[in-house]
Amino acid sequence: MLELRSVCKTWQPRRGEKRQLLREVNLRVQPGQTAAILGPSGSGKSTLLKIVAGLEPLDSGAVCLDGQDITGLPPEQRHFALMFQDFALFPHLNVQDNVAFGLVEQRIGKAEARAQAQDMLQRFGLQAFARSRVWQLSGGEQQRVALARALITRPRVLLLDEPFSALDAQLRVQLREEFRSHIAASQMAVLWVTHDEAEARAMGAVGLRMAQGALQPVW
Repeated sequence: MLELRSVCKTWQPRRGEKRQLLREVNLRVQPGQTAAILGPSGSGKSTLLKIVAGLEPLDSGAVCLDGQDITGLPPEQRHFALMFQDFALFPHLNVQDNVAFGLVEQRIGKAEARAQAQDMLQRFGLQAFARSRVWQLSGGEQQRVALARALITRPRVLLLDEPFSALDAQLRVQLREEFRSHIAASQMAVLWVTHDEAEARAMGAVGLRMAQGALQPVW
């Protein structure tokens, strides 16, 4: 279980006064559960994801996994996966090697990593694109590649930051069902950040809204 305990974070622009971006944020997400976090730009949603991932320090509070405080662990030791709205794929690598990248980083042999990547691409219906460059794919195909890359390392927690915002409305609806199916099969805790309430309701078993630095339950 992923747990946030009284997480606080202040933010200060280059010119201006400090403000409390996150105030005593508490949250529990069970394995296999998706918690959707709503809120406008600048409300602290993305900062919260970065804190969970270990990319941003918190001022006080704790990030825990299965009851263990992991606040001090660096990102690479948390075994979490973070997906951004711009996909963050590597243009110099083909599709197969993009998916295999996380395994290679874990020091799995390249041949084995590529074999596992082929299996994952088949699961996503992308095996025909294995040797293609990612920039040759459509937006929806690139997003599937990004999810395949995230899931192949079997992360304990999946963090998604506006993953469909760059896609058209019809494709977003299509991908919701696909993502929901793949995420459910992986049985991991998921934090899904979005400003789209329809998307949040479609994806999140639990819905919360970020308002004045605190999380308020919506459903």
